Amino acid sequence: MPRDGKSYLESLNDGREIILMGKRVEDVTTDPAFRNSVASFANLYDFQCQPENVEMMTFVSPTSGERVSRAWQLPTNYDEMVERRKAIEASAELHFGFMGRSPDHVASTLAGMYQGLNFFEEYDPKRAVAFRDYYHYIRDNDLFLTYVIINPPEDRGKNPGERESNNVRVVDEDAEGITVEGCKMLGTSSVMADEVLVSCLQPLKPGDEDYALTFCVPMNHPGLKVLSRKSYEGVAHSVFDNPLSSRFDENDAVIYFNESKIPWDRVFVYRDVEMARNQFHAAPAHIQQNYQAQMRLEVKMRFLVGLAHKITEAIGTAQMPAVRDILGHLAAQAGSVKAFVRAIEADGEQMGEYYIPSRHLVYTAQVLTQAMYPQVINTLRELSGGNLIMLPSGIEDFADETIRNWSLQAQISPTMTPEAKVKLFKLAWDAVGSEFASRHTQYEMFYAGAQFTTRGNSYRTFDWDGSKAIVDRMLESYDLTEEVNSLKAAAAE
Repeated sequence: MPRDGKSYLESLNDGREIILMGKRVEDVTTDPAFRNSVASFANLYDFQCQPENVEMMTFVSPTSGERVSRAWQLPTNYDEMVERRKAIEASAELHFGFMGRSPDHVASTLAGMYQGLNFFEEYDPKRAVAFRDYYHYIRDNDLFLTYVIINPPEDRGKNPGERESNNVRVVDEDAEGITVEGCKMLGTSSVMADEVLVSCLQPLKPGDEDYALTFCVPMNHPGLKVLSRKSYEGVAHSVFDNPLSSRFDENDAVIYFNESKIPWDRVFVYRDVEMARNQFHAAPAHIQQNYQAQMRLEVKMRFLVGLAHKITEAIGTAQMPAVRDILGHLAAQAGSVKAFVRAIEADGEQMGEYYIPSRHLVYTAQVLTQAMYPQVINTLRELSGGNLIMLPSGIEDFADETIRNWSLQAQISPTMTPEAKVKLFKLAWDAVGSEFASRHTQYEMFYAGAQFTTRGNSYRTFDWDGSKAIVDRMLESYDLTEEVNSLKAAAAE
């Protein structure tokens, strides 16, 4: 039986130290700041256990013989990659693409690292064995991992080793393991996860060895503290008023390690700048995590363009030529993400026994969708106009019949009841205008790094030699001397 929601919820009562609004959260499964989002993640596990979904959503682990999420599957060919993608998209449908750090995201990262196990073996056989055994453990138990792989903002004009830093770093080691101290971000979904992968995606240089670490620990590990941002779920007025933020706020947090001891069997990279990079970029970890992100975004884009069309229907503009032109452009933007995902798969390549996504097309998709998402959000704002703003203050307005009648006088629609129009635009506001929505715009713009970073990845992985060879072939097809000589010969005649 695959992992279900009940066992997931029970695992969260483990004594983890979550700090919110100056206080420790005793139980994330019942606290008003997190309980609905935690329940949404539990729903993902229940979904994979439904008899009609088991075959699509899970596969048999080669080490345990039990069924686990297909997120842990390591495709060896194109068909297996498509099979895995269908499961991930089905999961994303449950949260409409709004949970970017769902369990299948970091599972994809670790799957990519495992596909590059040979790089770990070349680096350090002991670390390779530790990572191999750990991957089998988390796969067989279908664990939910988050990650913190970005350093908090500092003087980024200097390397970590050249400045005073609060980034996670090694401060001691002995026969049992290493001791680490410091902060990492962005711990998205860390409140709800089983374990956390701690590493450094940002470039490191010689001298930065104390920061060149990769390890994984449970969220209740001694010395680990989760410093949560403001909970959007906690301030959501109701599900009707905030249908997305009340249920799908995956949260973000700073992870702080206070002289925390990490055992050697959980340490996979230790004080090695080159391997800190190779685990992501030589191994296909970075590609796999961002391929998963494009699958999720495909679902989210379909949701947003569907919302756009319903908005125009609600206010009677859907048949206007200018509005249909805008909707057509939105449809093309949604279609482009789908096309990217399919192309990433079709243009994939064999890496040893594994079939991996197209590196350059993953980065192509990132570069273009980073700019696309805020454009889409702005288009929904333009299509909605003042309808996003002039909404009843809360469900309490509907509890009093007199106030209800007053409020609904301003909510006339040619295609739906006033109540249905309010419901639609409450959803639209939560998707494009609320604090939750603003966080999502920022997330989609920067979860893969600043645009210069993703463009750099695109530059690094493009086949420049092949493209320049086409230009060279064109240049070689004609000759200046030959044409001049021909011209002179013609003039001499």
